[in-house]
Amino acid sequence: MRYTRAFIHTFYETPKEAETPSHIFLLRGSYIYPVAAGIYTLLPLGHRVAEKIKKILREEMDGIEGQEVTMPVVNPAELWKKTKRYYDIGPELFRFHDRKNREFVLAMTHEEVITDVAKQFIKSYRDMPVMLYQIQTKVRDEARPRGGLLRVREFTMKDGYSFHPDFEDLDRYYPRVYNAYLRIFARCGLEAIPIEADTGIMGGTGSHEFMLPSDYGEDRFVTCSHCSYRANTEKAVGEKKVPENLLNENPPPVEEVSTPGITTIAQLMDFFGISREGFLKTVAYEADGKLVIAAIRGDFDISETKLANRLKAVKLELASEETLREKGLYGGFLSPVGLKGKVTVIVDESATLPIPFIAGGNKPDVHLKNVLYGRDFQADDVADIAEVREGDTCLQCREGTLSIKRGIELGHTFKLGIKYTAEDTMDVQYLDSQGNMQRVVMGCYGIGVERLMAAVVERWHDDAGIIWPVTVAPYQVILIPIGQRDNVLNTAQACYEMLKNRFEVLWDDRNESPGVKFKDADLLGIPLRVVVSQRLLESNSVEIKVRKTGEIFECPVNELVARLESIIKELTPQLEGLPYMEEEQI
Repeated sequence: MRYTRAFIHTFYETPKEAETPSHIFLLRGSYIYPVAAGIYTLLPLGHRVAEKIKKILREEMDGIEGQEVTMPVVNPAELWKKTKRYYDIGPELFRFHDRKNREFVLAMTHEEVITDVAKQFIKSYRDMPVMLYQIQTKVRDEARPRGGLLRVREFTMKDGYSFHPDFEDLDRYYPRVYNAYLRIFARCGLEAIPIEADTGIMGGTGSHEFMLPSDYGEDRFVTCSHCSYRANTEKAVGEKKVPENLLNENPPPVEEVSTPGITTIAQLMDFFGISREGFLKTVAYEADGKLVIAAIRGDFDISETKLANRLKAVKLELASEETLREKGLYGGFLSPVGLKGKVTVIVDESATLPIPFIAGGNKPDVHLKNVLYGRDFQADDVADIAEVREGDTCLQCREGTLSIKRGIELGHTFKLGIKYTAEDTMDVQYLDSQGNMQRVVMGCYGIGVERLMAAVVERWHDDAGIIWPVTVAPYQVILIPIGQRDNVLNTAQACYEMLKNRFEVLWDDRNESPGVKFKDADLLGIPLRVVVSQRLLESNSVEIKVRKTGEIFECPVNELVARLESIIKELTPQLEGLPYMEEEQI
């Protein structure tokens, strides 16, 4: 492609709305164009990168016996009502009526449609296992689009769905997808970290996220310093060390203490002269409109995701003062004492030890001393609802400490189980080898194309611009003639004709200064730069620059193809050493 014919319009000022490196450089390099908040046009360069990523996705999905389909973005609302997600999902789901007043949604994911397809065609155990995937548009009314392509309202996703006769067959297939995902990210030049994850609105029995560590990531995950434990903070559990100095199985009876105007933990610590571990932190929530009291040891914070999952609540929010007053309760002075049977009480495991806690008095300006679990308060449920903390001891190995990192989610895999095939949802059954009706078991697997593109830029850039891995670069080589002398232009023409049949080449045939051409080449991030100049032609050579390393060297013109092939081979990401999952690791 000649630069003068290409739709490339670079600019050097940082767009005021762009904050992350990928957003800045994709805009500056004319890879993307903003249409509205969270909605982008992929310009020719961006489209080429996206198509490279899609090709990798197709190759890896086909390699695990996936079969490609295309499902509609417009879905009948009744399908989503069958699974109840029509009601469970909030304003993120676009809902509308057609001219005949029929209800529809714009799909943010396609479990409902693909499960409806499976119900029509999967009748026997002989029809499984089968995996169907697509690369299709998704729409989500994101409240706060940000980071360019990292969080958008319309995007392209590779989503795959596998169907199995039982959970054991899903367990056998799941590692194949897991390993294919590791290969996909490696081929895109990324070292993804697989972590245990929360299933969220997708549901199911288990899931993994594939994370790219990044300061600009919205997700947080933990890693162990000693073993292989990795988990999203919404799922992670650390050791809750016992404060031995506070244990007392036979403390004095509960005592009321007047605490006018003292409501914060810091104030209470000063007042009672005791550390955070000695307090019972109590928070009131409304879970799907029902009041819930959650209690935890004072040195921990409550994970609202864990709490919502434990309660199977779609909507969880802090209870209002009005709601508390209706129950005779007061914010800042809450405790679970005397509340079991009146409201739902859920207690973290950390608060069930024989520790005489300081707790709220459930009336203004009063706290309670010597509050003991089991004697003075009870729970409807005891569970882990604590946020993991930096430096917690790893529960898996009991030796390492947990570190919290930020990351970008590259992909997500789910063991859906029978969430969508159950009798009260889509009701998908098949006839087994014994002639009995059984429930179909599902898996689900997703990767966002544009987000993956942005993640590559987040990982591979410098102050000058993007550094594309050769596997996803819009062009592999940019050819730059310096000056307008006939012999330079003729040699550039000859090199272009020689290279274009072996590589993807962008020929910068503009009448611009070397500085402008070199600056654009670095900004665009094309892996290899070949320069033709009068000085170089005196030795019948050209100059090659490797964008990733900055290495520059001269090469005889007649050796150019071989040298470029050799460099591209060296730059191609290798797949050895990936943390593959074996079936017995599930």
